[in-house]
Amino acid sequence: MNENQRVQQVLAGNTSAFTYFVETYQDMAITIAHRICGNVQDAEDVVQESFVKVYRNLHAFRNESKFSSWLYRIVYNTAISHTKTRIWISNTTVELSDVQEISDFDTEKQIADTERTEMVQNVLNKMPKGDALLLTLYYLEDNAVKDIAKITGLNEPNVKVKLFRARKLFKELLIGTEFQLA
Repeated sequence: MNENQRVQQVLAGNTSAFTYFVETYQDMAITIAHRICGNVQDAEDVVQESFVKVYRNLHAFRNESKFSSWLYRIVYNTAISHTKTRIWISNTTVELSDVQEISDFDTEKQIADTERTEMVQNVLNKMPKGDALLLTLYYLEDNAVKDIAKITGLNEPNVKVKLFRARKLFKELLIGTEFQLA
């Protein structure tokens, strides 16, 4: 069953069909909200509020874009409203911190995977929120530039430029983190 059929089921009164959308998209929705809000509690509140908005406005969903893009746009706007911040402007200085220690009980592959994941998350946490969000949407969620533009409200060329700059900053921070660890 495709998502459009599930939307129609919910609109026809089968409210339990909405569970599919929550289960499928809540993790990425929390990731987006967390990148904007900066803490898990606020992110969870934003996601809950966003799903309520999605449910109430499901009749307004048009099949012009993917359901996920529409949902993530609502999460994005709700998070922005919640935090009342402008995420594209950063006045913070970047500080590098140590990577957490890993348990000796893990296998070498698990250790390498965990270290890589932690390092990526540490670098993303040091970046301006907007840049980290773009990288997360593009690389971790595999959204196309077109979809990111719909989610963030930016135009496609602007998304491309911001992604380029975010990748460059990510690389600089990653290299700085590696030097600090050595």
